[in-house]
Amino acid sequence: MKSQHKSVSFGERTFIIYKEVYEPAEDTFLIAENLSVACGEKILDMGTGCGILAVIAAEKASKVVAVDVNPHAVNCAKKNADLNGARAKVEVRQGNLFSSVRDTERFDLILFNAPYLPVERDEGRSWIERAWSGGETGRIVIDQFINVAPSYLTEKGRILLVQSTLSDVDKTMAEFSGKGLDAEIIAEKKSLFESIILVKAALRKTRE
Repeated sequence: MKSQHKSVSFGERTFIIYKEVYEPAEDTFLIAENLSVACGEKILDMGTGCGILAVIAAEKASKVVAVDVNPHAVNCAKKNADLNGARAKVEVRQGNLFSSVRDTERFDLILFNAPYLPVERDEGRSWIERAWSGGETGRIVIDQFINVAPSYLTEKGRILLVQSTLSDVDKTMAEFSGKGLDAEIIAEKKSLFESIILVKAALRKTRE
């Protein structure tokens, strides 16, 4: 009998992908390949999708909060945490950006493979389209995220954000700076019409 789900592998781990859930692609793997987690850290995986980054982070993290607005992604991430023995450390929540994160929660690392593609006005309505639809400028979700995310960081916390060069990387850098973070591009994958870039941002250290 043919399986109803796709599956992808990363290292020795295998993840199932439900029909209405974003399938890990080059942007996902750009984070995965540059993901550094120290033992005992608390991680927030925003827009977790199938949960692949949450599971990888859980190997060393003390706890991973995995959030997605898509109910299919929430169920898929729970399933993959179970399949990969990470369910004890991974808490999956449904919510739009930080709506399901408590005001008092703080994280050492926040991951976000953001919806970053500029799309036509009538796109982005299905669950799968919402995974990549960033509105007409590609920045609707990115801007909302940057405006709020720094307040959920620990003193030494950092953010890893993936986006496209089609959605104004310079504005991302300026917005992080305006929120008191130093940002830099730490990885990039080029294609014919764009580059997918990974931005690392950390709270700016104040001089004593």
